[in-house]
Amino acid sequence: MCGIAGLIADHGTVISPGCLRQVTEAMRHRGPDDLGTQVMLRSTKGVQVGLGHCRLAVIDLSPAGHQPMHDSETGNWIVYNGEVYNFKEIKEKLERVGTHFSSQSDTEVILKAYGLWGEKCLHEFRGMFAFAIWDAKRTRLFLARDRLGIKPLYYFHKNGIFLFASEVRAILKSGWVPCGLSLTGLRSYLSFGSVYDPTTLIEGIYALNAGHYLIWEEGGLVEKEYWEVGTLPAARSVRDEGEKERVFRELREELDEAVRYRLVSDVPVGVFLSGGIDSSTLVGLVSRNGSSQVNTFSVVFKEADYSESRFSRMIAQRFKTDHHEIALTQRDALEAVPEALRAMDQPTMDGINTYVVSREVRRAGLKVALSGLGGDEVFAGYSTFDTVPKMERFLKCWNLAPAGLRKLAANAFSFLMPPRDRTHKIASLIEGGGTLSHPYLLSRSLFTPQQRVRLLKDQEDNGDEKNNQGIAEWLRRAEGLDPINRVSYLELRNYMGNTLLRDTDCMSMAHGLEVRVPLIDHRLVEFLFTLPGSLKVDGAVAKTLLIKATEGLLPDEVIKRPKRGFTLPFEYWLRDELRHEVERVLLNFSEHRLSRFLDPAGVCQVWKDFLGGRISWSRPWALYVLARWCALHLQDVRSE
Repeated sequence: MCGIAGLIADHGTVISPGCLRQVTEAMRHRGPDDLGTQVMLRSTKGVQVGLGHCRLAVIDLSPAGHQPMHDSETGNWIVYNGEVYNFKEIKEKLERVGTHFSSQSDTEVILKAYGLWGEKCLHEFRGMFAFAIWDAKRTRLFLARDRLGIKPLYYFHKNGIFLFASEVRAILKSGWVPCGLSLTGLRSYLSFGSVYDPTTLIEGIYALNAGHYLIWEEGGLVEKEYWEVGTLPAARSVRDEGEKERVFRELREELDEAVRYRLVSDVPVGVFLSGGIDSSTLVGLVSRNGSSQVNTFSVVFKEADYSESRFSRMIAQRFKTDHHEIALTQRDALEAVPEALRAMDQPTMDGINTYVVSREVRRAGLKVALSGLGGDEVFAGYSTFDTVPKMERFLKCWNLAPAGLRKLAANAFSFLMPPRDRTHKIASLIEGGGTLSHPYLLSRSLFTPQQRVRLLKDQEDNGDEKNNQGIAEWLRRAEGLDPINRVSYLELRNYMGNTLLRDTDCMSMAHGLEVRVPLIDHRLVEFLFTLPGSLKVDGAVAKTLLIKATEGLLPDEVIKRPKRGFTLPFEYWLRDELRHEVERVLLNFSEHRLSRFLDPAGVCQVWKDFLGGRISWSRPWALYVLARWCALHLQDVRSE
């Protein structure tokens, strides 16, 4: 797990080695074990190419794993961030056709695989990755990102300059990119509490989409998709009990294989254990697939109201793990907030909890940890799997009503019901219009379209298609899926991809900790989308399919416990310890450079609505984080 960077300068522009090193150094927290840069010259056309890498050594800890890595046979160079877990099988396949290797690293396997198969090599890789290969023969740069978007990759392309890096902030360190605020990114942030790919909060900087590759050649860019779960064949029919048992058996095999691959490491691997179904199942799977004692880590609060230690201890005892409890007070977590804000690569209303957990686990000496992230998305663990299909059925009939009647009904509903977040969302659903009126997107929204109009200063909220280029396409692809698989797909592509995975990457890598996520192994995800949604839900038991496929693995106390993640008490903090700081920023918003885009009166009203109990803590907190992030990372806030 690492940080990667690169620059291409055309039209005679010169790359300064110091500039490339500065960009790479900006990500040193991602890879504290080694740092390297390499500048190459295409003498025939005067184009310079520079690659940079900071390394967190996990596979092949020797100097042979140093990057940028060169292939003397092809002349190609690579910088790579991630893990390709099946690299040993790929290596054997390459060796059978005469390929020679000089290291034990998966980096060299990717480099050699590309040299033989070109972009088709991506179909061989099983893991999480973002990498760039300078193809010497074709004089082009090839960049790729893993299927689910576990590892990030950002780029900028303008006036003969192409830059890429694992973090937006690193690209800004180059000095080549104007720090202009993207209005599209701002609208996306207000919509969802994070900026959705491919846009970022900085004008001109984009994310490479998950499951895509990008080619720079002769100054032009071409992006192509190589994987998409939404285009898989329709789910098969599972009718009788015998067929269901076969499905459970196949799923057990897929789960075991996904976990076994993620135990491949030359350093110890631990498991985040909250005591919930996902993390507890993961510990059980690691226990039966690992060759040594499992290390588990639980962050528990000393205050009894927030402690989850009973369930995590139960699982640790059941599987005889080497269990580590990291005790925190609420004060410890609160004091981490300023550090976490500085660690954010892009603003997010979430992620503070991941920062705290990752910091403590890294301090305990761990370099790699497994997480149960993705279990809710693929095994139907969220409330959205129940509420969204119901809202879809309602809308199917209601959308036949005239627009005037819908608007009248929405106004009446808003007037009669208590002014709460849920009321605003339902009123927006009743009124309809715009992409965000889709029930799933509305369920995940931070501010509704009407609320955003009141916040945006002298700017129209010009429809959510412009907030993110991918939303309309996600909705189109989801149409052909059954209701449960449709929600699963939208959760993977929206909330998980743009909030959970991004927060996990930047907050864990802030401490040089690699987090692996077996429950969204792409082969496992593909298998789950071949199953009908009806097999994944049961009103009485959460995550029915996962529990039945691993029957006997977990005790009933864990299976039947109420769903609860690792949460921080922001609702309380914003009324107490954090109130002065957040109030200082929000009530004086006219003094902030963002006041050019956001109406200070609208921002103040959000704070007043929170204090009055009319909206939840996430709304004012998201505005506070946005303001602090811009103050910390942007020298100037302007629109290009």
